[in-house]
Amino acid sequence: MEKKIVQTSNAPAAVGPYSQAVKTESLVFVSGQIGLVPDTGLMIEGGVEDQARQCLENVRAVLEASGSSMEKVVKATVFLADINDFAAVNAVYGEYFRSAPPARACVQVGALPKGALVEIDAVALL
Repeated sequence: MEKKIVQTSNAPAAVGPYSQAVKTESLVFVSGQIGLVPDTGLMIEGGVEDQARQCLENVRAVLEASGSSMEKVVKATVFLADINDFAAVNAVYGEYFRSAPPARACVQVGALPKGALVEIDAVALL
């Protein structure tokens, strides 16, 4: 099985030794996206809802660069700095996955890169 590295300027550059995504013949694995604005590389201003929306826009950009889409996401993971933000992030997440939402896990973590409040990764079909 061959793998291909996916890279797009429409999403933030990786902040470490990893790829924005890796795709195989049938799947694309999108690395965790935080609320960085691609044009500036800075965290989006606002609260957890704004960061969640930017995370999902970044996931969308990487998926599109891979030849996939949000509609083809089969699994996502949401990482929260504070589990009390679950309802707020869930509301934003629901805007992006209105019908037939993917399987998902949501966990609180000790800290996220660059002080992010939320990080989201995804696995999608091609």
